[in-house]
Amino acid sequence: MRWPRIIFIALLVLIFGAFLHYTLPQRDIVRITGTEIIRQDFSGLNRIFYAQGDSGNAQPDSRDLRLINAVFPDRVNEAGEVTRAGSVMVYRNEDTGFGWPPYFKLDSADLHAEASNLTSTGADPRWVAITHYGWRSRLLTTYPNAVEIRLVDGPDVTLIPWLSILILLGLAFVAFMAWRIWERFEDRVIDPIRDRLAVQWAKLKDRAAGRG
Repeated sequence: MRWPRIIFIALLVLIFGAFLHYTLPQRDIVRITGTEIIRQDFSGLNRIFYAQGDSGNAQPDSRDLRLINAVFPDRVNEAGEVTRAGSVMVYRNEDTGFGWPPYFKLDSADLHAEASNLTSTGADPRWVAITHYGWRSRLLTTYPNAVEIRLVDGPDVTLIPWLSILILLGLAFVAFMAWRIWERFEDRVIDPIRDRLAVQWAKLKDRAAGRG
């Protein structure tokens, strides 16, 4: 019974970790290369990875989707030579409304205008920090959802994810308290019941063997 329990707990941890990685805010330092609006058809496979249309509008199976195209900084060596060109990234720009995850984003149109205004070229780059959640999957045609854009000093700026750290610390505290409560419940309730059942079972075995 030991290995099935370990595998079950490992699967729960893996699923919960993936849920947190998808939901918690992340920030990328990128250069915006353009914005566009495409017509997106939603299937049963990728529908759960999209939020909703603009708040107040109907939610059809096919609708316009705002996208923000960006590129990461180039990788350079100590001599300042480019060793690898920056990879590209595409973000969607959708309202989350009052659903899950609870970002309460209602300004996707304003964010689209802001992203268009911050578009720049490689010759004269403007670096921004895009706060987002979600995953980019070319197979499922899904994009991380941008929730905030902020101009930064350069591609090497360091950003500390204070909000994610606080959320993870809070979850760790809740998990620790739940474990302590379960331990006390097990000591005060489950263990005495288990001991009484063991004693009764031993008496039944003795009676069945003619020793009672």
